[in-house]
Amino acid sequence: MHGLPKFSHPNLLVGSDTYDDAGVYKISDEVAIIQTLDFFTPMVDDPYLFGQIAAANALSDVYAMGGTPITAMNIAAFPTCSDMEIFAQILKGGADKVKEAEALLIGGHTVEDDEPKYGLSVTGIAHPDKLTPNGGGRPGDMLFLTKKLGTGIISTAIKAGYASENTVKQMSCQMAELNKNAALAMNKVGVKGATDITGFGFLGHLREIIAASFTGAEIWWDKIPCWQEALELADMGLIPGGAYRNKDFIKKHVKMGEKVPQNIQDVLYDPQTSGGLLIAVAPQKAAALEAEMELLKVNYAIVGRLTEGKSIIVK
Repeated sequence: MHGLPKFSHPNLLVGSDTYDDAGVYKISDEVAIIQTLDFFTPMVDDPYLFGQIAAANALSDVYAMGGTPITAMNIAAFPTCSDMEIFAQILKGGADKVKEAEALLIGGHTVEDDEPKYGLSVTGIAHPDKLTPNGGGRPGDMLFLTKKLGTGIISTAIKAGYASENTVKQMSCQMAELNKNAALAMNKVGVKGATDITGFGFLGHLREIIAASFTGAEIWWDKIPCWQEALELADMGLIPGGAYRNKDFIKKHVKMGEKVPQNIQDVLYDPQTSGGLLIAVAPQKAAALEAEMELLKVNYAIVGRLTEGKSIIVK
């Protein structure tokens, strides 16, 4: 990736250098466009639910940047020898989630492939002064997390036949939930930095924030919201390969306390699907953010703070 050309322009507000959730281009003093795309293979058996989850995951990148999605386009791959009604249900799930986001689905592109894949290319808008990129964090900011961790571990257990039906149902509902209200809450109080937690896991995406913001972070392991069954499955050794890759990639930036349970450590590196927002908010605005979260019925936990250092300390 280092060999790819670098792009720059006076109106390019957020590019690829800081590993942000989306790119941002300034159109005027009042409007910037946000662009992103994401797609992946099914992690649940229900095709309609898979479509919803994949769409929510793609839309989340706009919310994490502090924007509002306005249009979306399907990105899909599907084997032509399979039941096309399944494909139709995937697309319907995605369309319904775009409608819930109050955006417009305006087309897309499909290719033939042996394994189904689905997602969206999304365009959003925001005021150029109200973006929430990775680099917006400051030392002392409180860290809010809005969804439970452990979906990668549970998804691995689903394939192995170990996950309980009740947990799978609840987890699927969480993955299909839009981060819309969380974004509304952080915009209302003037948050400057945020990301969403997806494939690089909690610590991987937190690392992107501290690298772009030139800060460190202190994380309180006992405040991390986790799926209880994910912790139990981690104790059984049902850890996805992506968690090990995430750990290898960022472990030199993490100082793990001796008292942090191993299953919590596994969850912190666990790759998530359509995870929550990780929000860095100035301490004087934390109470206002809590009030907005509760007003909009957003589940959240305060899991740590940004610091002057350069490492992530889990204690």
